[in-house]
Amino acid sequence: MSLKLMTSVLNFLLIVLIAGVYLMISSCKYDAVKEQRTNAKPVSELIATTDLSEKKQPIKKDSLPKDLGYAFNPNENTLRLNDLIAPPEKYERLRVENNSFAEWLRFLPVKPEASPVRLFNGELKPNQNIHAAVVDIDVGKRDLQQCADAVMRLKSEYHYSRKEYARIHFNFTSGHKVAFDDWAKGRKPRISGNNVTFSSPAGAADYSYSNFKKYMIQIFSYAGTASLSKELDAVDLDQMRIGDVFIQGGFPGHAVLVMDMAENEQGEKLFLLAQSYMPAQDIHILKNFNEPDISPWYRLDFENNLLTPEWTFDRNDLKRF
Repeated sequence: MSLKLMTSVLNFLLIVLIAGVYLMISSCKYDAVKEQRTNAKPVSELIATTDLSEKKQPIKKDSLPKDLGYAFNPNENTLRLNDLIAPPEKYERLRVENNSFAEWLRFLPVKPEASPVRLFNGELKPNQNIHAAVVDIDVGKRDLQQCADAVMRLKSEYHYSRKEYARIHFNFTSGHKVAFDDWAKGRKPRISGNNVTFSSPAGAADYSYSNFKKYMIQIFSYAGTASLSKELDAVDLDQMRIGDVFIQGGFPGHAVLVMDMAENEQGEKLFLLAQSYMPAQDIHILKNFNEPDISPWYRLDFENNLLTPEWTFDRNDLKRF
């Protein structure tokens, strides 16, 4: 065989060898890709197993200060207002005194998130879009615990929890002062038309919670925004404290309670509001439709009118116990 022919045969064999190696490598790559695709989950299965709902952070519960008491809900492990509603970003809750009305309101028991507001008869309130939380306290079976009544109820419950019975007193619309301390000792009002007289004390004093509730029903029946607004002292808006009340006395009037406050580094303050309404219903925290970004908080530096979902107040309507 000539040298030229031999060289051609070798070149041909080399080309065949290279082509074979290339085909083997390509086949391996194809098999690997095929296996990867075969083991992959179909798109429909991925969608079915992917949770697209909003991931909510678990509620962090603050420990209940040992000296705070809630006779209407003694469960120490219940959800609290400050657990459910946090201040907006860059704001912090104001410091409050231990065992104060402000601290008591801040740790008020609330129902689970998204609970509805119910009327005294158990029916749902027609408008379920105005509240951010529902206070876990009874309404009663009668159409009594409305707006000013809710304010008086919470203030009285605080003093009752501290056995400060002498500080629980309100005026009837007639102007007569009715005190729980007198009631517990048997000195109770007798109403005849517009006339009010009082019975003489009788028997041992009864400071039981059931008797306290009977006293409050009497207050709800004969006191309201008209009488409560006369008892409270006017407060400048920039001096607001937790526990103050926006109130317009009348028939009807309305009242909402300042439940908590927060502040940022610039000294700008926010506040929360709670109300009951007509007919008697669960006490609830109001949303702020004017500023959804900070709702349910309200800015202290609002202009002339405070716009709440069901009532408009003037900046001069702020008062204090």
